[in-house]
Amino acid sequence: SSMRASRSDVVRLMQYFNANSTCSAHAIGASSCQHKHSPYHAFSTTAQQQQQQDLSTDYAFEFKSSNLRFGRGVTAEVGADLMNWNAKNVLLITDPHMVNLPPVKNTLDSFAKNGVRYEVYDQTRCEPTDASFMDAITFAKSKEFDAFVAVGGGSVIDTAKAANLYSTYRDYELFDFVNAPTGKGLPVPGPLKPMIAIPTTTGTGSETTGVAVFDIEAMSCKTGIANRYLTPNLALVDSDNAQYQPNGVVASAGFDVLCHTLESYTSLSYQDRSPRPSNPKLRPAYQGANPIADIWCRVALPMIQKYFIRAATDSEDFEAREQMQFASCFAGMGFGTAGVHLCHGMSYPISGLNHHRDYVYRDYEHLEHAIIPHGVSVVVTAPSVFEFTVDAKPERHRDSAVMLGVNENDIKLTDTEHIGKRLRDILLYYMDALQIPMGLEKCGFAFSDIDALVQGTIPQERVTKLSPNPINPEILAKLFENSMAYNK
Repeated sequence: SSMRASRSDVVRLMQYFNANSTCSAHAIGASSCQHKHSPYHAFSTTAQQQQQQDLSTDYAFEFKSSNLRFGRGVTAEVGADLMNWNAKNVLLITDPHMVNLPPVKNTLDSFAKNGVRYEVYDQTRCEPTDASFMDAITFAKSKEFDAFVAVGGGSVIDTAKAANLYSTYRDYELFDFVNAPTGKGLPVPGPLKPMIAIPTTTGTGSETTGVAVFDIEAMSCKTGIANRYLTPNLALVDSDNAQYQPNGVVASAGFDVLCHTLESYTSLSYQDRSPRPSNPKLRPAYQGANPIADIWCRVALPMIQKYFIRAATDSEDFEAREQMQFASCFAGMGFGTAGVHLCHGMSYPISGLNHHRDYVYRDYEHLEHAIIPHGVSVVVTAPSVFEFTVDAKPERHRDSAVMLGVNENDIKLTDTEHIGKRLRDILLYYMDALQIPMGLEKCGFAFSDIDALVQGTIPQERVTKLSPNPINPEILAKLFENSMAYNK
């Protein structure tokens, strides 16, 4: 079955980690060591290691994800779930396009069958803004809703998270929970109302994470809210719902998945991230690379290599779109714990500055506003970013290139510069195959925009601080410069 490949991937990867574990006693591979090892031996930290560790950096990581239910047609169960939760008044959040399509119709049919009382908010903006968030929040505050259902892509799910948060904690202002330094970065006081996410795109992974991202139009940049309490209680991952995306949407969403995996897999280790939180509630949602996130990244990347181009070029390829839906969830489970770094941090001013311009990516023309979709804004700098980060973690960059299709015999681990170029080349191959703009110039940017792009990236320290290589404004400027135009 279509799920069998995913299961075998997990088994294969657990075997990989067991075989390639490093024995802390002997500093050699576990498979070469004579005494017995637990499969999780390499993940442990000895008391001596903890004592030696810099007390300013973290020593723990926390894994949090939604409950995930997979199955073709599983949307039909949403009404029963709400009744099992004893929900009395549900707010369904979607967008003006999706409200007329079968995923919403099937959700409402399930509501009717189970006697669920509900209202619909269908004004979500694709690539939400502070104004569109506030519109949804105001609607959510207008009634006493006790559960939320989001049917749509990442924009819809993120909007539902925000509506749930601020209608639960009504006395807080929008920027109270927004990531510092853009907002106050206050911790969310406690649990939210129950929420079910029903994703309809093969990307974003928002159904698995506690993150909601939006544009601040006045500042021409993106920011977000990140807290585990925002994580949906349940995600219904219905492969029927993945069939209503035009190819351009599949391409953009898929590149978001691709960059989620690459960035989280190559991010700063959680043990190198600072500051160490004084209270567990202050530990960030994005914590740095860790063994659990690594597993999910290594599951998702081979799936992307096998199914991404198929899914984004053939709307009739049900298997490929279903598998990319799985990859999106698996990548979400990885980056939702590890986080992302420079591609995402640099993407926020790219999409933000475009609000005042006129670039529209293919298959988004119906929106009637300028848009560089999130996945496009993320991947357009990726070839340059990973050439920059490769020397911090060459083995992980090499593994990533191989999992994306580069012949492992063509990359020597001792040649860091060569690894970076091969990873860059395979990313450009995917971008070219799926009609992604080959550089920022193709999106309407010029070298004169670099200063504004750098200034828009600097506040994104929630993610940029997870870069495995330190950055400064000069490095960011060089990365934007190198991303202006690519030669295939």
